[in-house]
Amino acid sequence: MDIRYCANQRDVKRYTTEELRDEFLISNLYVPDKVVAVYSHVDRMVTLGCMPVEETVSIEKGIDCWKNFGTHYFLERREIGIFNIGGNGTVTADGQEFKMGYKDCLYITKGTKEVHFSSEDASKPAKFYMVSAPAHTSYTTTLIPIEKAAKKPCGEAELSNKRVINQFIHPSVLKTCQLSMGMTVLEPGSVWNTMPSHTHERRMEVYMYFEVPGDNVVFHMMGEPTETRHIIMKNEQAVISPSWSIHSGAGTSNYTFIWAMGGENMEFDDMDTMKPNEMM
Repeated sequence: MDIRYCANQRDVKRYTTEELRDEFLISNLYVPDKVVAVYSHVDRMVTLGCMPVEETVSIEKGIDCWKNFGTHYFLERREIGIFNIGGNGTVTADGQEFKMGYKDCLYITKGTKEVHFSSEDASKPAKFYMVSAPAHTSYTTTLIPIEKAAKKPCGEAELSNKRVINQFIHPSVLKTCQLSMGMTVLEPGSVWNTMPSHTHERRMEVYMYFEVPGDNVVFHMMGEPTETRHIIMKNEQAVISPSWSIHSGAGTSNYTFIWAMGGENMEFDDMDTMKPNEMM
């Protein structure tokens, strides 16, 4: 498991491009029949990827739960949100099977002892993207198909930011301890996400960009509002955003991204917004 410690805003001002990428970028999430995991000490969030091809893969494959968490199994004191961004697949949680199609989401509660991943077709494997947060109590493991997400259209084509926010793991859809997750889909001709930019002083956030076509990229903006930096993101890469950092981006094409938050509260609108002309 890759461990990332907290970086403060004073040090980040002096980071090189390579140091920024080493600290915040998460790449190579989908390795055949492996679990890739990155533990961030920012709100103790874990970002994971699994692409089962020939095997049924346990969530604990390659992870020493006692060494990394001091627990006997992965979800002993955690909850997790799972998206499928690949072919059809199945997640089995304590013997209960959940069939997941493209862009479907599954919430698995604290106390679930065994989680396994499999693909329906090895030539078109599922790609399970996951974020896990600490949890203090158990709720209900729930499958949320893309059709049942709460949809919030926003933005304007004239501002190149017309998009639909799909809320999956969200208080308006189901109860969780602290984890919130959703998916934002930009329309053709729109490239900006989360503009005007904002910070969450009370929460961290992780973005995972996908449906970035061909050789296109996303310029992900980060840093303090008046000390901005950028990380160039390719398809199916994720980025950690501490509470003090803005998180927005502009692509060379439209794209989709999954956002995940954890921290003090679950208020979606609890944010400190910064107008573009104030970020200087």
